[in-house]
Amino acid sequence: MKKYNVAILGATGAVGGEFLRLIEERNFPFNELRLLASKRSAGTKIELMGKTYTVEEATKDSFEGIDIALFAGGSISKEFAPYAVEAGAVVIDNSSTFRMDPEVPLVVPEVNPEDILTHKGIIANPNCSTIIMVMALKPLYDMARIKRIVVSTYQAVSGAGKEGIDELTDETKAYAEGREMIPHILPSASLAKHYPIAFNLIPQIDVFLDNKYSKEEMKMVNETRKIFHDEEMRITATTVRVPVYRSHSESVNIEFEHDLDLDEMAKAIDAFPGVQMQDNLEEQIYPMPLYTSDQNDCFVGRLRRDFSNPNTFNLWVVGDQIRKGAALNALQIAEVMIEKDWIKK
Repeated sequence: MKKYNVAILGATGAVGGEFLRLIEERNFPFNELRLLASKRSAGTKIELMGKTYTVEEATKDSFEGIDIALFAGGSISKEFAPYAVEAGAVVIDNSSTFRMDPEVPLVVPEVNPEDILTHKGIIANPNCSTIIMVMALKPLYDMARIKRIVVSTYQAVSGAGKEGIDELTDETKAYAEGREMIPHILPSASLAKHYPIAFNLIPQIDVFLDNKYSKEEMKMVNETRKIFHDEEMRITATTVRVPVYRSHSESVNIEFEHDLDLDEMAKAIDAFPGVQMQDNLEEQIYPMPLYTSDQNDCFVGRLRRDFSNPNTFNLWVVGDQIRKGAALNALQIAEVMIEKDWIKK
């Protein structure tokens, strides 16, 4: 098998660390591995597969000789993606920078792998909550076109990075010890006002837009339509941050063009790659974030008919947003390109 020169931009963050774990777990065929980060993180030593790597400061010249550039996300993507493409690398970007660019494919490999072929140097990874939802929707969409989706998300604090995880830990300790909880991060570090997440729910992820939806909610709307190439699909979303460390959960209500058989739906979901049904009500078996963390698959349960509306069903889907919702999805895009020899050295 060919081996490729790989760069990871943002190697010291949560998604960057997940890239490294997955590269080892999946025996990803790399030759050279170049770890890049900000000037502040440069010099950090990272052990991988018996070798010590030193993180380098990312510069415009960091991508010379690189075949695949995995970007862990953040505003830095806009600055460095053009340099990586100019150097001849394929950029797989986890930030929101390029997702809605009509020149950039937005890809979930199990759902729309053919879109990879349209890339012009950059391939975008969808938002984590979008990825988890479309993994459950795709086998059903193949059975009957989806007319409308109503989704409510219950998103873990790790979606806000390591700082979100630390904040939940610190606030929980403070509450248990009778001390004041002093939030610094959520709902967003960029906002002037913050709320505790421990023992709380925050119905805001990212900033609010003029239409009163949050940016996170509109990502789910716009990205889902783009992935399915279906601009007529009606979607509404409410995204909520919950005091869970890892794995996003979503309640999804789906209206189809025609009726479906519940058992056939369950079989189609369970047969779909990267998705497992966990739906045994008699034994109280259904997906929960505590048990889906560090898992590659997305898990679906509580599949049932919505008796209030024809041709409509409810389901509950849970997935690790750092794995399938971020690093794994990006790495799978690269694996598809390698398998099909779509990366030209």
